[in-house]
Amino acid sequence: MFGDLFGNMEEKQEEMRSRLAEMTVEAEAGDGAVKVTATATREIVNLSIDRSRLDWEDTEQVEDLVLTAINRALELAAEKEAEETQKFLKDMMPPGFGGLEGLFG
Repeated sequence: MFGDLFGNMEEKQEEMRSRLAEMTVEAEAGDGAVKVTATATREIVNLSIDRSRLDWEDTEQVEDLVLTAINRALELAAEKEAEETQKFLKDMMPPGFGGLEGLFG
């Protein structure tokens, strides 16, 4: 019974990583001046800057907005990863073990 449950764990983990890599989240800072897109594996895949919304003479402000957008995107990516991991673990539970799903969150 447990051999079937855990036998293909590596395969299931790889499938999970692939699914997470395809999921994206987007965050912004400065009312959309800076937008960052990340995958649920916490990889930054895009950074866009609306030059018209920034004061390019204020380097510190630009840097702060970029960092804020990146950190927000990474936080959203971590939340998405946690959600998907919960679903993954719940789906792995064999029939009759439903009461144990609370152990994972």
